[in-house]
Amino acid sequence: MGKLARGVALIGAGMSKFGAFPDKTGRELFVEAYIDARNSVDNGIDNKDIEAMFLGNFSSDIFEGQGHNGPIMADWVGLIPKPVTRTEGACASSGVAIRAGITAVASGLHEIVCISGVEKMTDLPTAGVTDALAAASDVSYEFPVGATFPGLYATIATAHMKKYGTTIKQLRTIGVKNHKNGALNSKAQFSVTIKDLMEKRIKKLKDKEETVPDWKDEYDFLEDPSANPVIAWPLRLYDCSPITDGAAVAFLAAEEVAKKYTDTPLHIIGSGQGSVQPALHDRADFTSILAAREASNMAYKMAGVKPEDIQVAEVHDCFTIAEIIATEDLRFFKPGEGGKAAEEGITARDGQKPVNTSGGLKSKGHPVGASGAGQVVEIWKQLRGEAGPRQVPGVELGLTHNVGGTGGTCAVHIYRR
Repeated sequence: MGKLARGVALIGAGMSKFGAFPDKTGRELFVEAYIDARNSVDNGIDNKDIEAMFLGNFSSDIFEGQGHNGPIMADWVGLIPKPVTRTEGACASSGVAIRAGITAVASGLHEIVCISGVEKMTDLPTAGVTDALAAASDVSYEFPVGATFPGLYATIATAHMKKYGTTIKQLRTIGVKNHKNGALNSKAQFSVTIKDLMEKRIKKLKDKEETVPDWKDEYDFLEDPSANPVIAWPLRLYDCSPITDGAAVAFLAAEEVAKKYTDTPLHIIGSGQGSVQPALHDRADFTSILAAREASNMAYKMAGVKPEDIQVAEVHDCFTIAEIIATEDLRFFKPGEGGKAAEEGITARDGQKPVNTSGGLKSKGHPVGASGAGQVVEIWKQLRGEAGPRQVPGVELGLTHNVGGTGGTCAVHIYRR
């Protein structure tokens, strides 16, 4: 893996609020994100300056019945007739869009591009969403036997528990941590801590004059099947990211023109992408994602940095076990030590290696095509000191890790202020 042919900088990033919006379409959410991103560019940016767009989207065809949505999104923000390319990598769709945009700028093909992601998922009932997402697994071997994504990640979790002794409490710790972060993020789908959810449940039971369980803390709450039912053991409801609508947008520019738009660009110094056979049954080891290891090694080598140099990271926590595995695949921790690190507070916002300060997919939400671009928004804010109450002091080097499916695709990017 060599260096980029020329430097690429991030000059703006923004997002819509993530959540469930029955009264909005995907294109309307995209417009919200686009406006937010434009407003983040210090010296302003005009549509005429943007030469191309790369749109991450997994399946608007199924979720909204709308294929070929790239030109539609471009039309709604006034970018036509400029070229738009839709990228699909399951939940890593906009992570792949970022890499495509970097390549377009680094090659000299374009000076400034828009990279983006959008997904409108909640128009379908939960069963329909489950079926749509299953298309990102192996439909010849996994889906026919009833292997939904919670089931597949439960398989990964039990394998990790058996091999390394990872505990249920360590899984729950990821959810508690990420909800604490998400409670500080006004754009998050769940801007609330799990303790707050517990107290709300207690109040509701008292108001109905029903029996209130003896929950000593949020961990007791999370072990109560009436409050946190099993989805696929050992994963319970609060181990799973939600069904989400949302969009995110960012602008990339060649470094030599970036200063025209901002005095504080973020330099994209590392980019990597890896692939692996989607079906779990073909893998020798369920406890690690080869695509993530490959993508991160590529990104570290290009950037000339080591895992210990990363000061803040947004990783793909579609399920709580996924964050544990991500921190190990990124070599923040040795194999089997990711859960212990979370339990010890190392990955907390005030820990030595803050992970998912945005709330992650677990709390911020997971509109699958937009999740990778949403990670970029958080790194943009953190490295510029604009993350408000969730700001990690003095960070200058950040990373995003975006996984598709059970790891068939992974894109990793490294940013420096």
